[in-house]
Amino acid sequence: MTNSFKYGLIGFTGRLGREVVSTFAESKNELVFKFDENTTEQKDTPQILIDCSLPVVFERTIEFVNQFNAPLVIATTGLSEQQLNILKNISEKVSVVQSYNFSVGVQILLKLTETAKEKLGDWDIEIIESHHRFKKDKPSGTAKMLRDLFPDKKVPISSLRLGNVVGEHTIYFGGMGEVLSLSHIAISRRTFAEGILKSAEFALSKDKGFYSFSDVIFNK
Repeated sequence: MTNSFKYGLIGFTGRLGREVVSTFAESKNELVFKFDENTTEQKDTPQILIDCSLPVVFERTIEFVNQFNAPLVIATTGLSEQQLNILKNISEKVSVVQSYNFSVGVQILLKLTETAKEKLGDWDIEIIESHHRFKKDKPSGTAKMLRDLFPDKKVPISSLRLGNVVGEHTIYFGGMGEVLSLSHIAISRRTFAEGILKSAEFALSKDKGFYSFSDVIFNK
């Protein structure tokens, strides 16, 4: 069993941030630093930072990583190429786990998609994703992860923003006589919080380096 740890949370008032607080508390991990656009509170030095905020907060996140010299798990979607490069640079000093989706099931979906790609590369391919009406980015980071598995093919993405949908992703492969679809449905944000917890434990076990959630799940 992993020892409990002290952590900082950027974006603690958001939907995912609140789920992280609840899930981490079950493992006796202590929230000692929290930040959002209106609040900064610190009662101790965090051993690791969790970022569940938005790209506009990214510069502050990097400031906190440098201030505390702490590993980082970042779940922010919609990061630019420049911001990803900054994360890779800072990972030369601390461990960083970056992903647009911390669901174990999505990691399996990506693996299954890679398998389908090997056999169905000449089929038509399209992606549909659905999320809640408040999601800022479109298409989702997960849909982009699926699309990026096909660098030599233009794969269309259709995005829906409906009510309080947590997250649904389906990739379709269409041949002339059949259609194959692979889907993942998140029914609770807890699945993402559990993945972030796994990633925090993983990051704390590393001195430095840039990792994906795939590295965490498949122990790379």
